[in-house]
Amino acid sequence: MSLLNVDAIHTSYGSTQALFGVSISVAEGEVVALLGRNGMGKSTTIKTICKMLPVQNGGLMFAGHNIANLPSHQVARLGVGLVPEGRRCFSNLNVDENLLCAARPGAWNLERVRALFPRLAERRTQSAAQLSGGEQQMLAIGRALMTNPRLLILDEATEGLAPLVRGEIWSVISQLKKEAGLAIVIVDKSIRELSLIADHAVIIEKGVSVWSDRMDQLSDALVDQYLGV
Repeated sequence: MSLLNVDAIHTSYGSTQALFGVSISVAEGEVVALLGRNGMGKSTTIKTICKMLPVQNGGLMFAGHNIANLPSHQVARLGVGLVPEGRRCFSNLNVDENLLCAARPGAWNLERVRALFPRLAERRTQSAAQLSGGEQQMLAIGRALMTNPRLLILDEATEGLAPLVRGEIWSVISQLKKEAGLAIVIVDKSIRELSLIADHAVIIEKGVSVWSDRMDQLSDALVDQYLGV
């Protein structure tokens, strides 16, 4: 049984329809890459899963619960943790305050997040506004983990980061898969890195799921057709 089952969802921004039938299935402990060119509906799909946008049609189930009509805070409490595009840390709070404001009971706590990201321990009393982009991304991931999710969603978690920091983030994601057993949905443009981590992939084109299969079945022809410039 899938942990997350997105079944042909339709979503709009006001009168403008953005999704016309997106389907995704994520099992416990599975990593699924959500792929597509810019503007094709990846972030809209994530916002719909997290209930920042309403489901107009289709099914949305998580951990056996129908979440199609739930508010976003209830979806988060069920175990959906989001690392949003652009990080969105609370700039007026320090590192520890950013982490503690999201804390829920479970295995992930300040000590474990600091062990995963030692730099956050070093910067714990600094405001988020004083952190580098890479450190803010670490903080955004740590904050999501502090909610003790069953599903972690990462929206462009390595975008705009220096190569060395990108490598650190990919290493952490791999560690989360191997050691924490988290189910993960990840949006990223780095096919090479995704191929080392993701079990399955879903391609979205103009608000529709057009391909879904094991990551190792993603051919160069498919990449050129749906992901190329």
